[in-house]
Amino acid sequence: MPRVVVDVVLKPEISDPQGQAVLGALGRLGHPGVTSVRQGKHFVLEVEGTPDAAELRQIAETLLANPVIEDVELHLPSD
Repeated sequence: MPRVVVDVVLKPEISDPQGQAVLGALGRLGHPGVTSVRQGKHFVLEVEGTPDAAELRQIAETLLANPVIEDVELHLPSD
C-alpha cells in the first residue's frame, strides 16, 4: 500500500513560538550552530491504488492544515 507523507509548517511570516523556544534551548545546551527552528506536523497516509496528488492536496489543505497560516508539502511515493 503506497504511503504519502504530508508535512505542514507555519508560513514564514507567521510567528513560531515553539520553534523559538526550541532554538533558545539549543543555544543554552551548547548548540549555537543552529540558527533557526520551525515546528510543524508530519502525517503519513496509506492509500489504496495509485495516489491522486490533487485529491491528496485537497485533503491536506482542508483537513490537515490551515491554509491561511500553514504551508503543505506532499511527498508522493516514487515509482
